[in-house]
Amino acid sequence: MLIPMKTKGPGKSHRTGISLLELSEIFPDEQTAAAWFESIYWPDVRACGHCGCTSTSEAPNQKPMPYWCKDCRSYFSVRTGTTLENSRLPLRKWAFAVYLYVTSLKSVSSMKLHRDLRVTQKTAWFMLHRLREAWDASGIDLFDGPVEVDESYFGGRRRNMSHRKRKNLTGRGPVGKTAVVGMKDRSSNQVRAKVVQKTDAETLQGFVLDNTDPRSQVYTDDATAYSNLRRSHEVVKHSVGEYVREMAHTNGIESFWSMLKRAHQGTFHKLSPKHLNRYVQEFAGKHNMREMDTMDQMRGVVAGLVGRRLMYRELTAAQE
Repeated sequence: MLIPMKTKGPGKSHRTGISLLELSEIFPDEQTAAAWFESIYWPDVRACGHCGCTSTSEAPNQKPMPYWCKDCRSYFSVRTGTTLENSRLPLRKWAFAVYLYVTSLKSVSSMKLHRDLRVTQKTAWFMLHRLREAWDASGIDLFDGPVEVDESYFGGRRRNMSHRKRKNLTGRGPVGKTAVVGMKDRSSNQVRAKVVQKTDAETLQGFVLDNTDPRSQVYTDDATAYSNLRRSHEVVKHSVGEYVREMAHTNGIESFWSMLKRAHQGTFHKLSPKHLNRYVQEFAGKHNMREMDTMDQMRGVVAGLVGRRLMYRELTAAQE
């Protein structure tokens, strides 16, 4: 039983979401969960996850792979061709995991998911990284502006490091931390961000030029990397204590950094440089769909898993 949809999703006083009791009514068993996933992946006609062919039939005696493709002559299921492929967990648990994932403002830790779903912490950690594969910023439109651009840094505090690690750090400020650049479009309230290896002019200005319309207005702080930016550009001088001057400020993107850092400290406690960009994309994606209804958010995440594949060994391999 699906509850009536509202125009806006949970998170503000005017929104109505889905309670856990309602969720258990929507997904009372594995059959309803499977039907829900199939309605997202095959809204019109069932298609093979291997080759995309629609000439398929049921294979009732093949429980893990209940469908047969007449074209590529392969068995498949609704998981085939998604990051859920090869997962042995019931789809009902995946549906509950998606709900917890999208409705947790500061995300959900693998320890909480492990307790709530009665899976191992290792499995919960892998599940969450599979869900993070849903966020893909490729092929999206340029921001019209006005646009705020800023950088932030993530990593351990020196005072919390061992003496050995502190001795290996030279310099001041963000030395030893990972840089992230982001922007917020005021007209659409959308956010885009990514981890960068450098914060020089080529990197930061390239990010701005790749994601904004040539006619857009850009606001930044007074970092020298933004000098001579090929956009209509206005600077707010943080170095002299100026943070707002009429329309010139970067408060919107700084609010996004604040949310991400609260999740870093309160939910995850540690974000490794190797996986940091996955978390950045998660929070940017969630920010961009926060006006949607809860069920639409869930559908959006599940739909984003199509065509993706993530192996556990890829996540645990040593960083080059």
